[in-house]
Amino acid sequence: MRLGKDLVGKQIISVTDGRSLGNAKDIYMSNDLTDITGIYLGSEGLIKRKHFVITRANVVVFGIDAILVRASDVIGEENDLPESVAWTRLSKLNKREVDTPGGTKVATIGDIILGEQGEITGFALSRVFVEGPIEKNGTIPRTAVIDTGDEDGVMTIDLTHAENPDAAQSTPVSSPPSALPAEPEKTAESAPDPQPDEPTAGLEDEEEQTE
Repeated sequence: MRLGKDLVGKQIISVTDGRSLGNAKDIYMSNDLTDITGIYLGSEGLIKRKHFVITRANVVVFGIDAILVRASDVIGEENDLPESVAWTRLSKLNKREVDTPGGTKVATIGDIILGEQGEITGFALSRVFVEGPIEKNGTIPRTAVIDTGDEDGVMTIDLTHAENPDAAQSTPVSSPPSALPAEPEKTAESAPDPQPDEPTAGLEDEEEQTE
């Protein structure tokens, strides 16, 4: 299990010339807390502070000992990235409360759990207030999140899913009913309707009698 805090403090190195670009001070995440969106390198300036960032697209690999980036000129300013307004820093997510739709306090967030491609697969908890699987594991899967808490600062989860994510994933999903009307079943006894252009036996008999 790899945590987001494992990336903080890592040296950032350009793969083109091997130059060190500094160290990761924090991690940016998408607003829905599904992916890493960038690396925060810190800020400078007293009156007008500039915050420096490397976007996820410029990261080659989140290595064990260092973070490798595409080139030495990939550092940009946060103000030059309009999309960064919706990003969340890992340090801001720390200690965010977790509850259920009914208001039961479950835990507080301690860290993010990362997949191989930098996607967020779950959350490590710093404190747990309920008994059961969540208390034992100390984690909740990302798929159990109903509301990330970006607006009110409180994350809401599906407690049943969080306690047993495998069962929730294996639950069969019934297909929606068809909007088309069902065709009537044809029975062997039903005879086909007579065609308009086919003469009937009664008409043939009348013609013979007339002649």
